[in-house]
Amino acid sequence: MSNISVAEAHELLEGGVYKKLMWRILPFLLICYVASYLDRVNIGFARLQMSADLGLSEAAYGLAAGLFFLGYVLFEVPSNILLQKIGARLTFFRIMVLWGVTSAMTMFVTNPWQLNVLRFLLGAFEAGFFPGVVLYLTYWFPARKRATVVSWFFVGAAISGIIGGPLSGWIISTFSGVHGLKGWQWLFLLEAIPSVLLGFAAFFFVADNPGNVKWLTPNEKRALKTVLDAETEHSPHDAASVREALKGPAIYFLVFLYFAIVSGCYGISFWLPVMIRDSGVKDVFVIGMYSAVPWTIGAFGIVFLSMWSDKIGNRRIPLALCTLVGAGALGAMAYFGQGFGLLDTIVALSIAIAVIYAAVPIFWSLPPMYLSTRALSVAIAIISSLGSLGGFISPYVIGLVTNRTGRASDGLYVIVGVLVMCAIAIMIALPARDRIVPAKATA
Repeated sequence: MSNISVAEAHELLEGGVYKKLMWRILPFLLICYVASYLDRVNIGFARLQMSADLGLSEAAYGLAAGLFFLGYVLFEVPSNILLQKIGARLTFFRIMVLWGVTSAMTMFVTNPWQLNVLRFLLGAFEAGFFPGVVLYLTYWFPARKRATVVSWFFVGAAISGIIGGPLSGWIISTFSGVHGLKGWQWLFLLEAIPSVLLGFAAFFFVADNPGNVKWLTPNEKRALKTVLDAETEHSPHDAASVREALKGPAIYFLVFLYFAIVSGCYGISFWLPVMIRDSGVKDVFVIGMYSAVPWTIGAFGIVFLSMWSDKIGNRRIPLALCTLVGAGALGAMAYFGQGFGLLDTIVALSIAIAVIYAAVPIFWSLPPMYLSTRALSVAIAIISSLGSLGGFISPYVIGLVTNRTGRASDGLYVIVGVLVMCAIAIMIALPARDRIVPAKATA
């Protein structure tokens, strides 16, 4: 099989190669992302106990939570450039070991400024993991498969909530006072250990590209290369260089969309335990158990909506629906405030997580459609880093508003406004039909 057409390559890959790729690549990356996401948001549960010990106000907590993303922003682009030079295996090993050690060190903080420094460093060390994975998946899957593929990876955020809520509540309740340490100190230590172990595992198990693996046949490798090369050749917005790509309006539009979506995601994840507490639940372990419910529902929403977007070969309608429905759910929580009971809060959070988090993998199918392959690694990192500023701003704004009103839900109005603007921009700027060929039409 020395020469193969694009149509023949598609037929071979659809015959089971894509499933083989997903089963070989995604489970390990999914587990790594669960550990990653848990280490960045477990401060939401630690805060329920550590605020009194460190003298944290609501605004100070929001600042500490958000400072993660300042470090994240500064080091994402260099990390993605380094990934192309040294490969995914060494990049993921470096990132995961350093973030695990830094997260564990949070157990030793005694005042807010120490917490701020470690949160910044955590973001700096973790920078590049998510955009690195997004870039890494472009080495293995064509554009029309990526929303579904990224959704299976990104569902790790929801799984971390399903596992992390009950686990965090149990650790804080069970280990409080053991060996003279507070429950929140044990939380940071115990939940960091898997990240370090997975980092060493990545060194041995991650393959840098399809050409390095023995579990693909030569024909399968050739077919995959044919399909991916064809996409590169026919990129609709090919730019001569990274510099030219950055001059165009596409990347800045994508940055805004991602900023809005990230604002919604982290406005929820960093404050979800507080919102459940404000609905009348006081026991930390029980809060953790209840938090698993919206994350479980959200996991199904992330995969279902992303698969639907891939199936119809369209991003405009799914993205607009996700942002608008998410804005509606958060708007209801903001409007009713503490008048929302526990059931209402769980339902609203479930809807918000399902649709806003589903917008992330759908969104990440857009950059390869609008940016050249040569610009893609840097462009993905720039979009992710600048857009991730939403993860800094949204929890901090909620903290400031909570300081003034005493209700975390009031800060959601700002996020609602950003999500509505995002939906309007999507409907105006994205085409009615994407430049993606649905699977059934591929020949």
